[in-house]
Amino acid sequence: MVARMDVSMLAQNDFGAGWIVLLVILGLALLAIFALVAAFFQLWLKALLSGARVSLVNLIAMKLRNVSPSAIVDARIRAVKAGLDIDTPEMEAHFLAGGDVVRVTMALIAANKANIDLTWQVATSIDLAGRDVLDAVRTCVNPKVIDAPDPTKGRPTVAAVAKDGIQVKAKARVTVRTNIERLVGGATEETIIARVGEGIVTTIGSADTYADVLENPDNISKRVLEKGLDAGTAFEILSIDIADVDVGDNIKAALDADRAEADMRIAQAKAETRRALAVAREQEMAAGVKENRAKVVLAEAEVPKAMAQAFREGNLGIMDYYNIKNVQADTEMRSSIAGEPKERETK
Repeated sequence: MVARMDVSMLAQNDFGAGWIVLLVILGLALLAIFALVAAFFQLWLKALLSGARVSLVNLIAMKLRNVSPSAIVDARIRAVKAGLDIDTPEMEAHFLAGGDVVRVTMALIAANKANIDLTWQVATSIDLAGRDVLDAVRTCVNPKVIDAPDPTKGRPTVAAVAKDGIQVKAKARVTVRTNIERLVGGATEETIIARVGEGIVTTIGSADTYADVLENPDNISKRVLEKGLDAGTAFEILSIDIADVDVGDNIKAALDADRAEADMRIAQAKAETRRALAVAREQEMAAGVKENRAKVVLAEAEVPKAMAQAFREGNLGIMDYYNIKNVQADTEMRSSIAGEPKERETK
């Protein structure tokens, strides 16, 4: 009897412990659910009161999908208040793709208020392409001014040379607005600046004189606009205004001076070459003269030998020798009177 009572008591204790564990698990589950609901309750209430209702289940699912519920709720509230109907799944998809949902929504609101045709698909593609879609819409509404050349790059003006050789320096201000249709894949502001600079150089270079450019600076803007410089870019050029025109250096005179200097150096080099050749030729002639004089000296050295031989053979007499000496003395006298160098005496 006692054994039966012990078994029943143990069974009742096990049954009570099981219920306690179950109640604890249930309490923890309810507490977790309450904490989870409390975490998203403020967002849910905010969306509900703003008229952009998002269910609690949807908010929890966003968190589980690594989507920022606050970003989606804020973007949806902005869209609803602006009268736009954007589905929550589309916002989540753009967020998961790495886009800025809030900024895209603000761009759509701005485009809608400015009567600009911009769809969610186009706006998200622009955002994912790395362009600032909100800034693009704002530029459509409020065109911006671009300086050509860009002063931050170190060149304040574009320099070109007219046909008369005078340098002209010009600076332009280009007013542009964004072309939404060409924003994806279109060229940036650097291309606009480069093309405007090219147009300024071409216009100034085709002018007959620098005075023509200074007299009619608007010709630069007109000719540049005619070239259609905004083709293939993400912008539409509204106007090109010449902000400043200055006269630079006389490039033609500087080039002529450099050319004259170069010609003078070439002439000097050629003259130096001719002088060196003349000196070399003079040295050669002097060497030839010395060589010939040496031959004469050698020949004269043979004369006494020949005379001695003639004396021995009886072909030359004493009177003949004196006549020869008289002729030599007479010749030397005449040479000294004429100022000619004295010939070397023959021994």
